[in-house]
Amino acid sequence: MKELGLEIINKINDYGYIAYIIGGYPRDYLLNIETSDIDIATSATPMELKNIFPDIKIVNDKYGSVILNYHNYRFDIMTFRKESDYLDNRHPSKVVYVNDLEEDLLRRDFTINTICIDKDGNIIDLLNAKEDLDNRIIKTIVDSNTSFSRDALRILRAIRFASFLNFNLSDDVSDAIIKNKGLLKKISYERKKQELDKIFASNKAKEGIELIEKYQLDEVLELSNINRIKDYSDIIGIWSMINPSKYHFSSSERDLIKKVNIVYDMDNLDNYTLYKYGLYVNVLAGINKGIEKKDILKKYESLKIEKRDDINITTKDICNILKRKPDYLISEIYNDLERKILDNKLINKKSEIEIYLLDTYSNRKDKDE
Repeated sequence: MKELGLEIINKINDYGYIAYIIGGYPRDYLLNIETSDIDIATSATPMELKNIFPDIKIVNDKYGSVILNYHNYRFDIMTFRKESDYLDNRHPSKVVYVNDLEEDLLRRDFTINTICIDKDGNIIDLLNAKEDLDNRIIKTIVDSNTSFSRDALRILRAIRFASFLNFNLSDDVSDAIIKNKGLLKKISYERKKQELDKIFASNKAKEGIELIEKYQLDEVLELSNINRIKDYSDIIGIWSMINPSKYHFSSSERDLIKKVNIVYDMDNLDNYTLYKYGLYVNVLAGINKGIEKKDILKKYESLKIEKRDDINITTKDICNILKRKPDYLISEIYNDLERKILDNKLINKKSEIEIYLLDTYSNRKDKDE
């Protein structure tokens, strides 16, 4: 990836513009963290980049944002710019393209994200960010109160970087989070969720959530019962514990979250609960209640049936045995069979089921009449 990134910035340089690999990749490169995400900053405008790379996709001309697919890899490229007049604690109302790298760096969030790599692969560190890397500390480029008031989402980004990198927050950043956390209420749920997803999906989710609790961000983020989280290995499991009613999820994700919350108040080692809601849902709920995953798995594997189709009799068989047409009673019978088989009160063999049906339901029609 680095070699491809250098090819791109050298090609931009060949057209008379300057360009650098910037942000997360140089930071992680110096920390010996593998990453395939490369951002590029350049003095070329989107239209000038379009002349160099005809297939480039202009995402936002105002912010100088384009996407280049190069040798089947995606590269985000941004034009150098400076920003001013932050009116909504998120977006600048005034954006001006500039030709100076340092001016562009001064608008960014944290010092550790300002390290660059030039066309020859050299490290460029105009703001002494490497010192903060060495000291493992998160600092804003300008005063933290000013930085967070410009873009309140940086509060969550500070949490994410501190947890993922195992860095400390500077006193200035820490104090500013406490003072400005209410500004997160002005940020869209979509953008907050994007940052929270990155925190929750990380192998340092536990540390990130502990920081959210430490700074009492759960209240302004409208995440309830965050102390219910005991397992940090599954992002849906985490979201399920905090009842994120105002955040957007796909229909399948929301269905899972709903089911996890239903079985949270049930016995996750109960045969019928495991059968009805499945292994995954019960594991997500159970391990957050302190039940060992291996115990839930062992219990699930002992189930005589895992789905209705596993019952060794068909609807046609039932109708023939009871000499009746398919009707409302069939569903009732299947519910009964499920319970009996799961509770080991009925062997899942067609001959045994047939006897049970004749004993239990053969006169049912006459009674109904």
